Amino acid sequence: MVVTGIFMILSSVVLTTNARFGNLVVLQNLAHDMALSVRQAQVYGIAVRRYEGAIFDVSYGIHFSVPSANAPFIYELFADVNRNGAYDDGDAIVTSTTVNPGYTLNDLCIRSTSGSDDCAVSTADIVFRRPEPDACIGKGGAFTFNAQFKCVSQNDRARIILESRGGELAGITIESSGQISVN
Repeated sequence: MVVTGIFMILSSVVLTTNARFGNLVVLQNLAHDMALSVRQAQVYGIAVRRYEGAIFDVSYGIHFSVPSANAPFIYELFADVNRNGAYDDGDAIVTSTTVNPGYTLNDLCIRSTSGSDDCAVSTADIVFRRPEPDACIGKGGAFTFNAQFKCVSQNDRARIILESRGGELAGITIESSGQISVN
């Protein structure tokens, strides 16, 4: 009787923590997949990936936007065809990724070069242009390239915070130097 009681207690503890552990593993995998998508945009941008035939001066980036209520979280890897450093109507989507239900964007924060964080951002674009591995980080659809196609962004960090259905959090940080980390 005592052995059965101990077995029941241990089983209930293991089963209740197993679901949380599973959510955390899936959340970490999602964060790493998103970081790999950002890295892919960086590789396309600095490796001079050809766009539609013989066009080689296209930048590539990732577009994040806060989803509306009950809408899935979607992020896009895009070709900056009109060369303005932001995702807009003139650009082409290379890959669009829909995040599994139950996992969503908790927060989207952009830090300016002055050191202040803005976490009330609805959209963010991280764009890579050859020959630099540096990220040009924009928010709210603002153009980040000037007429000479140089980055003029006043932002030096983007942080994307994901949340699982169990409330666990994971973050992806993209620095203007091109460093991408998952934490």
